[in-house]
Amino acid sequence: MLDATTIATLARRLYEARKTRTPVRHFSREFPQMDIDDGYAVQRAWVALELADGRVIRGRKIGLTSRAMQQASQITEPDYAPLMDDMFFEPGGDIPFQRFIAPRVEVELAFILARPLQGQAVTVFDVLEATAWVSPAVEIIDARIEQFDRDTRAPRKVTDTISDFAANAGIVLGGTPVRPDAVDLRWAGALLHKNGVIEETGLAAAVLNHPANGIAWLARKLARHGEGLLAGDVVLAGSFTRPVAAQPGDSFHVDYGRLGSIAFRFA
Repeated sequence: MLDATTIATLARRLYEARKTRTPVRHFSREFPQMDIDDGYAVQRAWVALELADGRVIRGRKIGLTSRAMQQASQITEPDYAPLMDDMFFEPGGDIPFQRFIAPRVEVELAFILARPLQGQAVTVFDVLEATAWVSPAVEIIDARIEQFDRDTRAPRKVTDTISDFAANAGIVLGGTPVRPDAVDLRWAGALLHKNGVIEETGLAAAVLNHPANGIAWLARKLARHGEGLLAGDVVLAGSFTRPVAAQPGDSFHVDYGRLGSIAFRFA
């Protein structure tokens, strides 16, 4: 376990990296003994810095939900991080590229909760009952910690990703929100277009067999720390496409079929 001073120092590095758009090197390279608990400790310390600036937590994100991503990261469960209020962008317009370092786009579903979800016995059925709406969503991920080391090109480890807000940097909600029982969410799918070309397609079943499974997992995970999901929280259930890199001027259009679409441009 890292000591409190080191955790605070690493959190400050990430806080500054986001503000200056200057990525830092892998924490796991500097501290090879770093474990997952250390990663979440750094994340919490960074959140505290953002809250001190007046930021507000509007929900949570779940990452590494697909089997392929878990195998690539050599873990057996997802990760998570908060969604801060300044990470939300409106659909249909321009998103300032200068807010990011190396943005990539992922296709997801977001659960908007009507009631809290707390406790270590939360099930998928509890999630569906507590959810007011399920909305198409796009997550913008970023790399305040380098995705690949600048010298060795080694990929960052999961402890780095967890420290780095689980890579979260932005969220766009849109399309046609539906009640959680209005459609079979496992078969909700999307086509991700970049500059008019289909780059990715996917089904929400790729998220732990049902996107609500991730929400239930998160509620149980948070319960270990005496926390939970709150009424009004927006919870990103996890991506069901691979991330697609973005550059200034790139336009994205995500077609969710009967659930509508989301479009925006990086300007």
